[in-house]
Amino acid sequence: MFGNRPWKVAVGATAIALLAAGCSGGGSDEDDANTNSVVIGIGEPQHLIPTNATETSGAQVLAALFYPLVDFDDQNKPVEVAAESITSDDNKAWTVKLKPGFTFSNGEAVTADSYINAWNYGAYGPNGQGASYFFERIEGYADLQSEDPDGEDGPQKAPEPKAKTLTGLKKVDDTTFTVALTAPFAGWESVMGYSAFYPLPAAAFSAPGVIADGFEDTIIGNGPFKIKGSWQHDSQIEVEKVDGFKGTVPKIDGINFKIYQDQKAEYADLTAGNVDVQTTIPIESLAAAPGDLGDRFQKSPSSSFQFVGFPTFQEEFKNVEIRKALSMAINRQEMTDQIFLGSQEPATGFVSPAVAGYRADICGENCTYNAAKAKELWDANNGPKKIQITYNADGGHKAWVDAMCNQVKQSLPGVDCVGTPEPKFADLLTKVEKKEPVGLIRLGWVMDYPLMENYLGPLYSTGGSSNYYGYSNKAFDALVAEGSAADTTDAAIAKWQAAEDILVKDMPVIPLRFGQNVYGFSEKVKNVKVDTQTRVDIYNIETAS
Repeated sequence: MFGNRPWKVAVGATAIALLAAGCSGGGSDEDDANTNSVVIGIGEPQHLIPTNATETSGAQVLAALFYPLVDFDDQNKPVEVAAESITSDDNKAWTVKLKPGFTFSNGEAVTADSYINAWNYGAYGPNGQGASYFFERIEGYADLQSEDPDGEDGPQKAPEPKAKTLTGLKKVDDTTFTVALTAPFAGWESVMGYSAFYPLPAAAFSAPGVIADGFEDTIIGNGPFKIKGSWQHDSQIEVEKVDGFKGTVPKIDGINFKIYQDQKAEYADLTAGNVDVQTTIPIESLAAAPGDLGDRFQKSPSSSFQFVGFPTFQEEFKNVEIRKALSMAINRQEMTDQIFLGSQEPATGFVSPAVAGYRADICGENCTYNAAKAKELWDANNGPKKIQITYNADGGHKAWVDAMCNQVKQSLPGVDCVGTPEPKFADLLTKVEKKEPVGLIRLGWVMDYPLMENYLGPLYSTGGSSNYYGYSNKAFDALVAEGSAADTTDAAIAKWQAAEDILVKDMPVIPLRFGQNVYGFSEKVKNVKVDTQTRVDIYNIETAS
């Protein structure tokens, strides 16, 4: 999942992981009067429909509004939550049985149809859902996609897909459904822990497969909180506790997700007591934060991976030697030490240390600072005279992008490098999705589920949900698929590691940093934890009074 803050994912990632936060949204006097309500800073979500929310701010809000089929324990193993059981004899045919008695916040019962209808909507190609990719393992997915209409006469209108529903989803009874995959995948239970697999009520649809106008701004979930009023874009999203919730009940009564376009403004509100949790302390405040916050300045493990993507569909970046040269021109250690004050670590591979299968220094010389070799490759391959790095201004990235550009200019004399801000992460993603010329793309990723494959398939597979740079390699695709179909975890990891080796050769992105959560909270709250997906634990946070 892509993260729209500097460090789930980002969210992405995003999300991709892909990570956001100057004007701040203001809370109401009523919120301030509610002493058992907390204020959590986020960036403006790109979307709130679960199958289209692929960044960390949206995921944080959805975590309050929805209850997942599975969550994960401290060892990243799936644990049933809304599901009573998830079983399979062959890793291909799966049966999901729901816990009885759960309802949506509007009183509708949560049934097998709630999941089937939501997943069908997400998988149907014309709906353009950002997380549609995650349903491709289910039988019938290909028939829900439109064939490429472009031909000799140029772009044509896409034909209707062959089908509108997944043949691999079958209702057994109101609390049981089956999922048939096209090939065995031992990690499928973990995949269903991702937010794209949340259910939707009948009220979400104005007609079968059609989301009702206005539903996203007043979205209805099956979780412990419900939206209060509606999504106030670029200002706030308020949620309040659902009475009689059947699952784990939070200790607080409400949350104001306060939306920021500037992390420095958010930090000023944190130190002033106007926001209770900031999940990412801005770079500019890292030195002051220990003194400002004391023991309320905290760090925790993160699955985040920060990188810059090459638009490989642009002529100047099609040459892999150019991509390698630019990676070698960057001094990652210097950047993490001087800009991030050691709160991040240099990335020397494409997979986070948070998942099994990670290998240190797998990127080798391609991720090792070597200005002389970088210049040699650049000159020999007629590298471009100017580099542009586009980033989201709401995520606190300017300082390190400027530092990276300075390193590029020092390593490659005569080459200009500029950072270009887009106001919001959502704006950046929109331009990238349209393949507008934005130069190199600042991206981040936070795992959706704790498998090595999650750092590979969505980001680099041909047509992957978060492959914004146009990378495509058939051998890579095959290895990712073979790993997914493997009988054992060890066999899967071996295939996925071979796929990562191909990325080292092709360098579709520049790995920069592996992160950790560096967060802070106010004196008004306690028991604050930020998980490996950069989400505040909404179940255990408490007000201090």
